[in-house]
Amino acid sequence: MVYKTDKRDRALLFRQRLSQALDLTELNRSSLALAVGVDRSTISQLLSGSGARLPNAQVVAECASALGVSADWLLGLTERPERTADLLASTVQMTAAPRALVDEQILAWHQEAAGYKICHVPATIPDVLKTHEMLRWEYAPQLARTARQAIGAAEDRLNLMRNDLSDFEIAMPISEITTFARAEGYYHGLPAAHRINQIDRILELHEQLYPKLRIYLFDSKKLFSAPVTVFGPLQAVIYLGQSYLAFRDKGRVDSIRNHFDSLVRESEFDSRQLPARLEILRKNIRL
Repeated sequence: MVYKTDKRDRALLFRQRLSQALDLTELNRSSLALAVGVDRSTISQLLSGSGARLPNAQVVAECASALGVSADWLLGLTERPERTADLLASTVQMTAAPRALVDEQILAWHQEAAGYKICHVPATIPDVLKTHEMLRWEYAPQLARTARQAIGAAEDRLNLMRNDLSDFEIAMPISEITTFARAEGYYHGLPAAHRINQIDRILELHEQLYPKLRIYLFDSKKLFSAPVTVFGPLQAVIYLGQSYLAFRDKGRVDSIRNHFDSLVRESEFDSRQLPARLEILRKNIRL
């Protein structure tokens, strides 16, 4: 059933909210009238009248614009006074993503989510699990300083795990770890010794940090996921390559977390089965 607000109640609410918004600005009735393009007496009538009539859409829109609130809020259609553009800006943010993945924003997001579970689908093997030699190989085409920064950033995030500040769940495609072990695709040219050491590093961290650190392998033929990180209930961040798309509104965060949970539920190998899978891949690497 659709509930309709009585027009007298809506008119009263409009007057109350118009007065509230005016009190929070440096405007007075005369300056508001000038901004809206009406006589001062019109503003006085809007604020103190007792009838059931509402002003026309143009006047409502101009009042909202002058006072920095939304027209929907003035009319009682929403409880949020922010304008749509301001609401969008506060819930969706586009942030630059440096190639080294070392910008302070990433660490700040992790620190902000301390105490919450962090869910992560990486673009490659997660930096937090990589050996130093792996990071140096990966960032070799760039400045040496970039590789050093990447190593430092990975260590900072690993320390968050060690300090019991957050639980981490990582889900990645089986194909990612397989192509890595075979030095195919993105990992073409990666020396066998690096690959063996990297698998040993993952096994070592898994043994040290489980169950705080849980790793799942899913079949990307059944399920697909873009690189994404969910920082507890606070926000979800999608990695686009040169930027991050960060969502803070509860609906989108919940939706992306549900997507991650589906990857975990449908995973081919859970964290308890991971070591055996990695050992098989390790044995097939020829030095």
